[in-house]
Amino acid sequence: MNEIAFILDNGACTAKVGLSTDTPKIVPNCIMKAKSERRRPFVGNQIEECRDASGLFYILAFQKGYVVNWDIQKTIWDYIFSKDCCSVNSSNTPIIVTEPLFNFSSVQEAMNEIFFEEYEVPSLLRINTTNLSCYNYRSKNPGTKCCIIVDSGYSFSHVVPYINGIKVKEGIRRIDVGGKLLTNHLKEIISYRQLHVMDETYVINQAKEDSCFVSQDFYKDMERAKNKCDKSNIIKDYVLPDYTTLRRGYLKNVEPPCEQQCLRMSNERFTIPEILFNPSDVGIQQMGIPEAIIDCLKACDEESWPHLLSNIVLTGGNCKFPGFRDRVYKEVRSLAPSEYVINIIYPDDPIIYPWYGGKALAKDSAFKTLLVTREEYEEEGHSACFEKFDV
Repeated sequence: MNEIAFILDNGACTAKVGLSTDTPKIVPNCIMKAKSERRRPFVGNQIEECRDASGLFYILAFQKGYVVNWDIQKTIWDYIFSKDCCSVNSSNTPIIVTEPLFNFSSVQEAMNEIFFEEYEVPSLLRINTTNLSCYNYRSKNPGTKCCIIVDSGYSFSHVVPYINGIKVKEGIRRIDVGGKLLTNHLKEIISYRQLHVMDETYVINQAKEDSCFVSQDFYKDMERAKNKCDKSNIIKDYVLPDYTTLRRGYLKNVEPPCEQQCLRMSNERFTIPEILFNPSDVGIQQMGIPEAIIDCLKACDEESWPHLLSNIVLTGGNCKFPGFRDRVYKEVRSLAPSEYVINIIYPDDPIIYPWYGGKALAKDSAFKTLLVTREEYEEEGHSACFEKFDV
């Protein structure tokens, strides 16, 4: 009989949560306070009840990709397990919880303590999201020996090679560019050019998701964006939400001034995602994602190269920019040896792809052997977890 597990893909921006028999919910992994309702904190999905989400103040559990505020994180987890969200009895459900690559041992110990001692879970698996993505890909493509997981999330972008389901640690590459940096940069550009929006993280993050795309020819698009009578469809207006008739903004063609408050979106539509490919544009002296893919390849045995290049899987929220997959393919193709086939896999939803890896893993007959039980934890303490969990 398959084990039913609760999968908590604990991202820095959103947690993807749910029982392995269900479909996942996406919950903001933060507490928010609004100017319109000063007394009430909004935890996770409660933000949907907020009447006016302009000028939201965020209280985050994560900083630079790692949990630093346990009070905040515990409050959000309490909400996730409660009847308001997933209604899960943690004391009789095995938990799969994700953690970042190269997580600090102090953070890992705190996670062990919270789940075993406060939530009293019967058993726990702490695992990286990239491991779950690799498992998901291999379960759908039996016989695949190697793959590269590109995980571009809120704080970082990682490129991780896997051979026979095991990550090649010396091949892991991290780029200090994620969705948070892109949103903050867009806020600065709009505040400098048009309208002060430095306090409007929530709205500008939505504007980024609704407006931005990855250019296939950066210099050509820059030229087209210079045209006042833009025939290229690059220059658009983003209508801002007013929270009476409109809850979320939207993109529309440029029209004569109207009553709605708009942001004029020009070259920022493609210069913001460009930072993922050229971090040096904002002074980060690191490789872009395609170069990192090739660099990670060079750390692996040459005989694995053709297999790795034909199984590059894109995950994480930044992969949802239109044109992202095509640009990664184009640049990896130009950098890789010409005799190898390049295949870039873009899942139906790159945000919940690792969660479905957890769902597939919970059905695996070997799943129980990966778990640390509460009895093992009580006997051996943290050492039981450090021995079992490959992170």
